[in-house]
Amino acid sequence: METDYKVKLDIFEGPLDLLLYLIKKNEFDIFDIPIAVVTEQYLEYIKLMKELNLDVAGEFLVMASTLMHIKSKMLLPSRGEEEDEEEQEDPRAELVRRLLEYQQYKEAASQLQERELLERDVFARKFAPEELKEQTETGTLIEVSTYDLVEAFRRILKEVPEGLVHEIALDKLSVAERIQQLLDRLASAESLTFESFFTDLSSKPEIIVTFLAILEMVRLRLIRAYQDKPYGTIRIYLDVSGEKLEKIKEKGVDIDEY
Repeated sequence: METDYKVKLDIFEGPLDLLLYLIKKNEFDIFDIPIAVVTEQYLEYIKLMKELNLDVAGEFLVMASTLMHIKSKMLLPSRGEEEDEEEQEDPRAELVRRLLEYQQYKEAASQLQERELLERDVFARKFAPEELKEQTETGTLIEVSTYDLVEAFRRILKEVPEGLVHEIALDKLSVAERIQQLLDRLASAESLTFESFFTDLSSKPEIIVTFLAILEMVRLRLIRAYQDKPYGTIRIYLDVSGEKLEKIKEKGVDIDEY
């Protein structure tokens, strides 16, 4: 799918974040990563990002090369006792050290962010559903990551027949217009499942633009996505005040404004 529109990867924290997501999703031991499996899944995500016309940062491609290099080194036969101690080090060791260090910084950043938002969160936003607020505070609902959304979309995309790729003209597709349509749907419902946004679409370009619209809505903090358990059904909630919603309906969505 070729369009002039690209979604920046600001909401994707980086390649280490993606690797941690894959390790957690597959319940792998971070000290014994099955590098061949992780590399294959990582490359699948990179391919999907490119198909979505996402502006894939160079660091994602560097990590892909690193994983391929580690994979190739692990396929080489060991020379046994002739190797010195440095040569015998697990090819994954440096990557594991980087992942553990990144995980520590990520957890520390999360704790600092919670402290920073504490004062602001004392005054709950009036437009957030009270039931949603209670469920998130008690831990009943889990806010999903961008990669959770990508994984859910990947499953949807697999079910799309290849013949649907060119059924509509690309110049009729607009991410900003699709955002407004999705906001209208959410305005009349407390929440909708992620899958429900795609059930009435008849072409692959429509499906892709809809997902790009959802990513932008997450980035612009117009919506929030939750699930009741890890890898469970994702539900999308409106996260914008009535006043701002009316402004969007009146003037449309100017993505560059945010």
